[in-house]
Amino acid sequence: MNRVGQAVKKFLIEYSMLLVLLGLCLFFSIATLDTQIPTGSRGAEQLLPRMREITHSGGTILVVAKSSPEDREFTSFIKEESGFSDAQVLFLDGDSPRVVRAELERRASDGSVASAIVGTRSVSHWSLLLDRGEKYPPWADVPLIFPRKATSSNFLTPGNLKNVAGQSAVIAIIAIGMTLVIITGGIDLSVGSLVALSAVTAAMAMRDFFGGTDADWSGICAAVGVAVCLAALVGTLSGAMITWFGMPPFIVTLATMSIARGLAQILAEGQSVYQVPESFSWLAVGKPLGVPNEVVVMLVLYGAAHLMMTKTTLGRWFYAVGSNREAARLSGVPVALVLMIAYVASGALAGVGGVLEASRLKSGSPLYGVMLELDVITAVVVGGTSLAGGEGKIFGTLCGALAIAVIRNGMNLMNIESYTQGVVMGALILLAVFVDSLKKGQFVALVRRISARP
Repeated sequence: MNRVGQAVKKFLIEYSMLLVLLGLCLFFSIATLDTQIPTGSRGAEQLLPRMREITHSGGTILVVAKSSPEDREFTSFIKEESGFSDAQVLFLDGDSPRVVRAELERRASDGSVASAIVGTRSVSHWSLLLDRGEKYPPWADVPLIFPRKATSSNFLTPGNLKNVAGQSAVIAIIAIGMTLVIITGGIDLSVGSLVALSAVTAAMAMRDFFGGTDADWSGICAAVGVAVCLAALVGTLSGAMITWFGMPPFIVTLATMSIARGLAQILAEGQSVYQVPESFSWLAVGKPLGVPNEVVVMLVLYGAAHLMMTKTTLGRWFYAVGSNREAARLSGVPVALVLMIAYVASGALAGVGGVLEASRLKSGSPLYGVMLELDVITAVVVGGTSLAGGEGKIFGTLCGALAIAVIRNGMNLMNIESYTQGVVMGALILLAVFVDSLKKGQFVALVRRISARP
């Protein structure tokens, strides 16, 4: 029994952030329940059984839809999944009421009325369909079939879950480097500005040196390489000032934050750079594997970082430097090299995040990444990495980044205003630091000191 209890305790400790993430998903799934008429493929899937019953009995169907994305998805799903022939189903998708009226008149006059009319939510209010029997008596007994109201969670829709993954990708990627820095006992405040500098550099390089909107993939890759290298160079500057001159990481990265943001403003002259090829957006939003490339990049980087931190000597060095820098140095750990690697990696990964942001938005702007460093630090701390250094897990950081994205997305779905969202995120940071202090016994020690006073 003791072994079982210890195993359960170990599981709860190791995967506590995963359980919190699942709890958040459950909460927002319930909080965003809504009763509405399904649209798109969900609406079409609901109607397919009824449509098959009609066609199997020899009937014909008239499908009426508008040209909105949801309605196009509705008709496309029926065409691709149903197997209906052209004689069984006639599609009037993307048509106006005038065209539908003409079709009803023609069929009423020649006696070829359909067995049923299937429509989307967007046409369910058309008086032309609702009052069809008054103007076209042959259509009076033809049933109208629309998707029925159903209760579903707005949070759990496939589109929204993809949005959550996409929204968390950039923060999660940058959080890998921030995790390394915080584990070594440091901090990097420059990552948000490096996102802007990287995005501007990539866009400007494509515009000025590789053909702008006509740039090919070799030019795109070269521009991306320049942008990431420049961000890594700024990270190298931070690491050098911290390791060689012993300057505080907070002050150094605060300075490089200002430098990077200023360089982005100077290079772009305060304007966004839009002269990039259409193919550039594929880097972030392309889906060759069924999910956005930025999500694939995030998962690959997390897999590599997890292996490095758990299976390599370098990973053990990061923890050793963060736990006790002097003891690590006396044990033969190259402390300066480890710190330098952490800050260079943080800068380079911020550069990758900036490139993906520019790709997703198809432009580079010096305004990207404002206050992003706070979201990244929050994700790392919420994921269980101690601000005191020496403790943290890459998997926890991924869960923390996803938790931040879930909370923001859920609050948006619940129509919570941005001011309240700021309060919630601030409270979340305080809670994470409080839990960290509990784990290290600092809060208990403080209580004891206060209670010991006369």
